[in-house]
Amino acid sequence: MTVHAAFAVLLIGACSSSSAHPSGNQDMFSRADAYERFMGRWSRRLAPDLVAFAAVRDGDNVLDVGSGTGVLSFAARDATKTGDIRGIDVSADYVAYAARQATDPRIRFEVGDAQQLPFPDARFDKTLSLLVINFIPDPGRAVNEMMRVTKSGGVVAAAVWDYGSGMEMLRVFWDEVIAFDPSSEPRDEAHMPLCKQGQLAELWKRHGFENVREAPLTAVLHFASFDDYWAPFLLGQGPAGSYVAKLPKDRQAALAQRLRKRLLGDSPDRAFDLHVRAWAVTGSVPRR
Repeated sequence: MTVHAAFAVLLIGACSSSSAHPSGNQDMFSRADAYERFMGRWSRRLAPDLVAFAAVRDGDNVLDVGSGTGVLSFAARDATKTGDIRGIDVSADYVAYAARQATDPRIRFEVGDAQQLPFPDARFDKTLSLLVINFIPDPGRAVNEMMRVTKSGGVVAAAVWDYGSGMEMLRVFWDEVIAFDPSSEPRDEAHMPLCKQGQLAELWKRHGFENVREAPLTAVLHFASFDDYWAPFLLGQGPAGSYVAKLPKDRQAALAQRLRKRLLGDSPDRAFDLHVRAWAVTGSVPRR
């Protein structure tokens, strides 16, 4: 099986309900509380930047595709005083979690598929997607849907972690996995499509968007200790968490020791920072 074929199998599982897997295998993105500890706290750093990059203005009706725990929808709320904000995600657990945080009546979350959005044509002024489009089995179909539900002249924008070199938190992890377990098939996110510079912009251009722009979004992640870095990997979220969850306990401990050595050297436990970068794209829907 090729790397991309292996990822296709994983990603289809990540976008399905757990009830579709009689084996009981935990989906890579299925628990909102675990995702918040693993990645949600960092995606929250990028959400206001994507809202600003997409030029969300007061009065805009905004759709958040793959809304997860709601961080992008809440950033759109914070940037506006009026306008509808809708979030849609395939995970009922994520939707329920986001809905519990939504005290503003302008915001609504619902379960749905990015590849078949349950909204009429030209419903939204801005359609956004944060850190999810590369996990959709058919991203091209999702982009078509995002364009369909956005008004003529409206904006469709997305951002994806730069997994190859700009997402230091995961790059450190996978570099150590490869050294620790060289016989394992490469499975890290760097092998996924759309995570390198220029790839999102090319996708947007192929789908006919106008005024396409791509730019990096950067942040610094602060970890209070090594455990603050390592413990979220034990929660089974994402390809990295899925890999750790399948290791025997002694192998988990050995990998943790390698990572601690890389991040802290021989020094006592301490706080440290890691840098991250995402690539963001925006484009306007042609006049119909």
